[in-house]
Formats: sequence, structure tokens, C-alpha cells
Amino acid sequence: MSFLQPLLLAALPLIALPIVIHLINQRRYQTIRWAAMMFLLAANRMSRGYAKLRQWLILAFRTLAIAGLIFAISRPLASGWLGLTAGGRADTTIILLDRSPSMRQQGQGTVVSKLEAGRQQLARTLNMLGSARWVLIESTSHVPREIESPDALLHLPSAEPTSASADLPAMLQAARDYIQANKSGRTEIWICSDIRQNDWNAESGRWQTLRDAFLEFSQGIRFHLLAYPDVATGNVSVRVTNVRRLQTSDSAELLVSLKLTQEGADTNPTRERGSESDTPSLTRRVSIPVTIEIEGARSEVMVEMTGATIELKDHRIPLERTRERGWGKVSIPADSNAADNDFFFVFDQPAQRQTIIVSDDAQAVRPLQLAAAISPDPALRCSAEIISLEQLPTVEWDKVALLMWQATLPDGDAARSVQEFIDRGGQVVFFPPRAPGNGEFLGARWQEWTEETSEIAIETWRGDQDLLANTQSGAALPVGQLQVRRHCGIVGEVTPLAILKGGQPLVARVTTNRGGVYLCATTPATGDSSFATSGVVLYVFVQRALAVGASVLGNTRQLVAGDVSEQPAAWQQVAGPAEAISTDYAFHGGIYSATEKLLAVNRAANEDQSPVLADHRLADLFKGLDFARVDDRAGSLGALIQEIWRLFLIAMMLALVVEAALCLPKKVAHTTGVSG
Repeated sequence: MSFLQPLLLAALPLIALPIVIHLINQRRYQTIRWAAMMFLLAANRMSRGYAKLRQWLILAFRTLAIAGLIFAISRPLASGWLGLTAGGRADTTIILLDRSPSMRQQGQGTVVSKLEAGRQQLARTLNMLGSARWVLIESTSHVPREIESPDALLHLPSAEPTSASADLPAMLQAARDYIQANKSGRTEIWICSDIRQNDWNAESGRWQTLRDAFLEFSQGIRFHLLAYPDVATGNVSVRVTNVRRLQTSDSAELLVSLKLTQEGADTNPTRERGSESDTPSLTRRVSIPVTIEIEGARSEVMVEMTGATIELKDHRIPLERTRERGWGKVSIPADSNAADNDFFFVFDQPAQRQTIIVSDDAQAVRPLQLAAAISPDPALRCSAEIISLEQLPTVEWDKVALLMWQATLPDGDAARSVQEFIDRGGQVVFFPPRAPGNGEFLGARWQEWTEETSEIAIETWRGDQDLLANTQSGAALPVGQLQVRRHCGIVGEVTPLAILKGGQPLVARVTTNRGGVYLCATTPATGDSSFATSGVVLYVFVQRALAVGASVLGNTRQLVAGDVSEQPAAWQQVAGPAEAISTDYAFHGGIYSATEKLLAVNRAANEDQSPVLADHRLADLFKGLDFARVDDRAGSLGALIQEIWRLFLIAMMLALVVEAALCLPKKVAHTTGVSG
């Protein structure tokens, strides 16, 4: 139990007032021994025990009445959040609101989403607690914004759902910066989220820095998490994985590949039926109608789904021969989460996939040139050019999809050109030169070469995402069959994608706001590795990077919501949610036109099926901080907290009634005498 006015509990010693009065009254009179009275007292000894008990009961109920009054005026709260408001009213209350697509999930048997339920709960709770200042930090802009009251959460456009993922570490960093800049007093931070792993990024090194930063505040920071961890078992999401326009002799076709994912579905179809963990409702065959719209013209295809995922490859849709560019949308029927039922796409004549390879040894990078120049599809045009570092200023970067670099890391003008290419969405892969040097780029650098006495294999690699991910059929790339003879150390803020036996990274990714930056610790040279002789991994690695880099070329682009470098204020909406305002187009799925470009914005891939962060990992993130958590669910009508002062007033009145009854004089029994 906690109290809205805890300072009034300082009056609790007043419950001793009836006892003090009783003791004072005991000393008001002097005792004089009188024979007749002594006789009466002796005669009344039989009822003395009951009289003392009644006096003690009267004293106890008077004490309880005063205690009930004190507790009532202290405004006690009942909730699952122990110690919720201990310490009094907050000077500043900061609200971190997760607006990611998974927060649009509705509760079972209700149309209320997690986000809507969270906003209502926060408005009710925070209005009751009070604060001198209210600040909202939502998951798209991360910009602190003062609001008049918690009720503003119910109607602000910046509190509505979006298609962009959340970044909780960045939101907490914004809260920390606000507290420091404004020298806030006692501060409470309220987080409303469904604690999905992709939004919390628990493996990020930023969490330790954040914990240390919040512990430095002397005024004390309290964290409250309003969590919605429920998973919508059976919810289906749709995603377009590839769109190609195919020109034939007398017509044209659009080849659309899509993927359906069912949350919580059985991913082990070979398991015997009837086992304890069997879920027949999720493993049975389900027919899902998929609607494909091409600029208003709609068609439907039935997809049979039996497990967690199903792929529909190259579904053919006839096009007019003259239509070279356009847009479309894929939709599935409504379910528990409307955020993942639509996916937008654009198409155009495929842009040429041009690769630039920077190296002073053309023969050494010949395998890279072959991997980039051989097209995986006859309809795609691929080219690869080897240049020296001195020729870099002549590159037309607007036409380049992939940059492969086997030279000392760029610096000066070269580094600025490469950085601009990355910021535009280009892909860069660095290979170590024979003399690595001491140069650094984006916080990463090479160490010296290590030559192994015998070939070493790759111990682990990321098969779930990025350039070494499994194929669309689910088969793993033969990364484990590669052999490395010489490798160069990688140092810096990188995420390993493949690790050699012994713990050294073979392939690593540098975190960037846009584009992709990768470092490979060896080269395709025969003396360094088997990348060239076992060319499957190298070819797939290069072609995947090339495809991502080519996606930002031309007049059509597929963009991830929230990961947009263009200025959305100049966009015009072609299709998408009507409630989206122009300044927030970059955070809402839809089709937009920007001058001559046609843009498709969609949610990130990890929003389709992201697991909930484990309880122990969540506790570790706030270790050492004043942290409390309560779990809620979409559609819940129960308040997080409620005042129970009325119960104490009722208890006080009952105590007074019982005390008055005990104070009533004992009835004297009248006897009727009989005269003789």
C-alpha cells in the first residue's frame, strides 16, 4: 500500500491520545479507604474481569478510530505497484511511449489495442498521482515535449500508432538528457511498451552507459514499466520479399514474391501429433486469401499455410506493356494486429547494379569482380569496375550500388565521399590490405595479420538475418565449410556476423543510421581463405549486399519506416493511412511521391515476429535502479491504482459505533418484592 499524502502519516502517534487521556484521568482523584465502599468493591469482584475487558476494548476502538481517520486523510492507494508514490509528488514525470506496430495488437475479445489501453491507463493513473511537469517522449522523434496533462495522451497525433520500430535505449537517453538540461528535481519515468526484443535491443552496450548516467543523479530517478507482454498467438503478417517487372515480346508481367508469418505457430512440423506441447489449432492447414492491388486493380490468391511461415514465389500478374513504373499493395484479412496486414511496394525497370572495387592489385580482387558482375537473373544488369584510390574522385556515386574496398581504410576526402555514399543508403564491404596500417573508419580499424599453422573453420554465424542469413527455402549457407588460413583482426564497435574458431570475428557489421558497412577479416585469395574456391558464400554475400544497395537507386525505393533520410514534408501521399500527417509520412506505411520518385514505406522485417524480452533480461537492464513493473493487457478495464480512503473512513465509523455501544451503562435488573 502507498499514499498520495504520505507526510500526514507523521500524525500516527496521535493514536496514543486515548491512552494518554485515560492515564491522566486515573491520576485526577485520590484514593481514600472507606469501609462501606470496600465492602461494595469486594462484592463486585465477580464482575471485575469483564469490566476491565470492556475498558480495554473501549480504549482499543477509540485508538482504531483515530488511526482510521489519519490513514483516510493520507489518501492510501491499492495496487500491484508497491511503493508507487512513496516520497510524495514528483517534480517531473516523463512518459516514454512505444508506438511500434506490435503495440497495435488487440486484446482477446476486444477492439482495444495495447497502445490505446496503455494511453488510457497512463492518463487515469498519472492524473491521480499529480506532477509539476509532464513530458512526453514518443518512439519516433525521441524529442521531449511538454504536455498540459496526461489527458493529452488520448488525443495527441504524436501518441497514435506508427509503422516505425521503437528504440528504447535512445528514448531513455533523451529522457536522461532532458533531466540534465532542465535540472529537474524528483523525477519519475513511466515506460509504456510491449517489451519486444527488437525495440529494447538488450544486447546493446548503451544500457550500461545509461544505468551509470541515471545513477549519477542525486535527486533520485524512479522507473515504472507498464508492460503488455501478451503475444497474439495465431496472428498472421504479410511481407513482400521481391518484386520484378518482366518484359516479354508482346506484354509485361509483374512477379511478386511474398511471405506469410504466423506468430506462435509450430515451427517443428515433424513432431508427432498428440504430444503434450502439440498445438493442433496452429499446425492445421489454414487457407488465407491474399489480395494484391496494382494501382486500384485487385486480384486474389489463396495461400495454404500449415506452419510458422509460407513463401509464395514469383506470383505472376499481367501488366500493360507500356506500364514500366507503378505501385501496389498486398493485404490479408483483419486479425488481432492490423499493423502487419498490409505491405506496400513499388516497381520499375530494374536499375543497373554497379559495383566499384577499390584496390591497387587488380588480380587480387578478381574473385570479387566476378561475384559482383555475374547476374543472378537475366533481367538484371550487373557490372563491376576495379579502380585505384587515385581514381576515386571520378566515381559517379549516384549510380553505384556496392563499394568493395581492399586498401588502407579511407581518410580525408575519400572518407567523406564514402560516408556520403553510406548516408545515401549505399553498401560498403572492406577487405584487409596486405599492410593494414593504423587508419580508422566509423570507429573500426584493422589489426595485424595472423597466419594459422593449419586451416581453421568458422565456429558460428548469424543465419537468421543479414548477408549470411539462410536462403528463402530455409537452407543454411555453407559458411561452416569455409576454411581460413590467414586473417586480420577487427577492432571497434562492430557486431560479429561470423566468428572463427577461437573467437575472432570473420565478418562484422558496423552500426550506421543508413546504408551498410561490413568488414571481412580475410580475402578471397587462395593463400588466405577458401572464399574463391568455395564460391557460393562469397557470391551470395556480394549479391545480397548489391541488391540492398541497388534498392535505393532509380526512381522507385523501398524504405523502412523511421529509417528515411529524405525530407518527408515534401512528399505527397498516394496510398496509406488517412490519419497520417505530412510531417510524419516517414513513420507510416504507404506509397508516397517525391518529385520524380515513387516511395514505398513499410514496417521493419523484425516487427513481423519479434519475441518478448525475458523477465530476467529486463531486470538486468534496470539493475541498481529504482524500478517497478506491472503487467497489463489490451482491453483490461481494471485501474492500475485506486484510492481506498473510504474503507478507512468506514472502519473509523464502525470503531466509533462499537466504542459507543461498549460505553452504554449496564442494564439493572428490577426485582418485584412480595409482601407477607
